[in-house]
Formats: sequence, C-alpha cells, structure tokens
Amino acid sequence: MHASVNPTVSPARQAEAARNARDARNDRVFGWVLKSCALLVLVALLGAAASTLWGGSDAFGTFGWGFLTSDAWDPGNDRYGALVPVMGTVITALIALIIAVPISFGIALFLTEIAPSWLRGPVSSAIELLAGIPSIIYGMWGLFIFAPFVAAHVKPWLMNNFSDTPPDGQISWLVQHVPWIAKFFSSEYPFFGAGVLTAGMVLAIMIIPFISSVMREVFQTVPTRLKESAYALGSSTWEVVWDIVLPYTRSAVIGGVFLGLGRALGETMAVAFVLGNTFKFTPSILETGSSIASTIANQFGEAEGLQKSALMALAFLLFVVTFIVLLIARLMLRQLGNKEGR
Repeated sequence: MHASVNPTVSPARQAEAARNARDARNDRVFGWVLKSCALLVLVALLGAAASTLWGGSDAFGTFGWGFLTSDAWDPGNDRYGALVPVMGTVITALIALIIAVPISFGIALFLTEIAPSWLRGPVSSAIELLAGIPSIIYGMWGLFIFAPFVAAHVKPWLMNNFSDTPPDGQISWLVQHVPWIAKFFSSEYPFFGAGVLTAGMVLAIMIIPFISSVMREVFQTVPTRLKESAYALGSSTWEVVWDIVLPYTRSAVIGGVFLGLGRALGETMAVAFVLGNTFKFTPSILETGSSIASTIANQFGEAEGLQKSALMALAFLLFVVTFIVLLIARLMLRQLGNKEGR
C-alpha cells in the first residue's frame, strides 16, 4: 500500500523536508566518521602500550621493581635494569630543553619583533629546513664533526673549570669551594667527545626548529594594537615582550616547549650515534651513557628471550615517561587557564 501524498503541502515544502532529512542523515554519518577517527587513535595508543607491557611482562615478573632501580645490563648472565636508559633519556632531554628554549625564544622574538621584512623569509625557511633534516644526518654530523669539536674544546674547558681532575692539573677556585659540582663534570676519558652532554646538545639543535616555529606562530597572533599601544606609552621592546607578548601567548608557548621535549624523549638514531651506548650509571654529563630508544635500536635485532622482554619493558617505560610529561603539560596549561579566567 503506497503512502498517500498530502495535497496540502506544496512540492517546494516536500523537497525542503527531504533535503533537511538528507542533511541530518549526512551529519550523523559525518559525526560517526570523525568519532571513529578519534577512537582509532586512542585504540592504537592503548594497543601499543598494552603490547609493550605484555611483551615486557617476563622482565617485570623476573626482576620486579628492581628492574626500575638496577643499573645492570648483562645479556650474558640475563641481568637487566632500566635505570641507566631511563636516566639517560631524561637527562639528555632536559639538557636539550635547557639549551633549546632560550635560543628558540630569541629566534621567535627576532623574527616577530626585530628582524626586517627582507630577512624574515630566509631565516624562517632555514628553520623549516632544519626541521626537515632526517635524524640520522644529525647523528652522523654529531659523531664525525661535533663530537671531535666537543672533545677538543668544550670538554677540556668544562673539566678545567668544574672537575676535580682537570687536564691541566690545576683545580679551579669554584671546585675548591663547591666540591660537589665536580661529580657532574668528571670524566675518565677527557679526549672522547661522545657522551650525555654531546647527545643533549645535538638534541637541542634538533628541537630548536620545532619550538621556535611554534613560538613564532603564537607571537604573531598577538594583536598589533596591544603592542602599538605599549610602544606609544614609551615601553621598550623588552617591556612589550615581557608585559604584552608573553602573557598573551603563555599557554601556547608552554605547549610548544613540551612538544619539543616529547621529540627529544623519543629520538633514536641521533642519540645512538653520539651517546656512547654504555650501561654505566654516573651523575657526570661528560661520561657516556644510554637511552631507552638507542638501547632498543642497538639491541633489538639480535635480542632473544629475557633480553627481548627487557627491551619491550623499556619501550613500555618510554610510553610511561612520555605520558607523564604530557600529563604535566596538561596540568600546567589547565592551571594557567584557570588563572587567566580569574
């Protein structure tokens, strides 16, 4: 039995109703597709974390909490600990952040506040080019060019001024009065350039393009009227930056910094070239070390049994470290948002 057509409704009204129903159906389908994309990312993340946890269950079950606190890594005797790779990952990332953030801040301010228009394009292109260079190129440059430079110039200067075993034999005044600082700048091999500091410096060069690009973009969102009003009242460039630009873009700047930190935590090939890849726990940043990513890259191809499980456990710990960093970033941004809303 066919549905009767209401003769009181005009054909134009019927066509509009059909079009509205079709649009509503398309909106629902579009919403389902978008929700599926978002859930796919979440499922992939949880699946990767769960698979690494399952793969590392033998290591966690064998060593327990001692896996997190042990500095042993002896494949011959099946003794493994995550302390050295975890500490190497965190320390190299922090060194990179300490170096990269001020430089990125200066680059972004120069491009948005000081640089003439004819110079902004080339400098911006150079920064984007640095961001596109593969990490293995940074690693080869760090190993063959930068590490020898560090061994010849940077490391001897640091040891002469901050170490209790300086190459020139003369302990500095600072070390004599602050002896605990020497443990951070001691080295058994003063003329070997690879190490934690070198890896951190190479990582800094790698993340500078990302942080400076984010800062430059957010600095450009500051309304011109605000800055011009400050200049009209007699403010200097530094006062405009400190009192106008930074408060306006504070949340986005912090987000860019943590984006660079996330890149530094997960970097593999560049760190594997210049870190030294030794499992020796030491507070000195001039000594060689290891990171989670470089350890997995160097040993996963030949790993079997408990060693493979230990590497999978390291991969899970890298998930945890990255999650903690992102959680801290979210909490900081939320706190800043609450303060700005007051």
